[in-house]
Amino acid sequence: MRLHHVQVACPPGGEDVARRFYADGLGMSEVDKPADLVARGGCWFRAYDGEGRTTVGAELHVGVEDPFAPARKAHPAFVVDDLDAVAGRLRHLGFDVDESQRDTFPGHVRFHTFDGHGNRVEVLAATP
Repeated sequence: MRLHHVQVACPPGGEDVARRFYADGLGMSEVDKPADLVARGGCWFRAYDGEGRTTVGAELHVGVEDPFAPARKAHPAFVVDDLDAVAGRLRHLGFDVDESQRDTFPGHVRFHTFDGHGNRVEVLAATP
């Protein structure tokens, strides 16, 4: 078994805010949704392992919910190579980065943040 994707929600019309966080901030690539699902709104993102962009390392779907309520506790957690670079990009874009639990997960350093709609997101990097 393997995980295919994680879904978070956004309010109607919230796709551009999601793009700013997941693409610009986390560095994920937006991918086309299947034609049958485009009318539902939302957007999909992938992070690829390696330089060939052939192996999907993570996939996240942003779906539209009305009424919308952000996930404040449940969250995706992404492992990145350079935690400080991602934190810097997010801060530059105006997102809060909480490093208060940076050293509390064995074998990793981490931070928590919230996407532009208030969904909690964890970002980790393995420690050497």
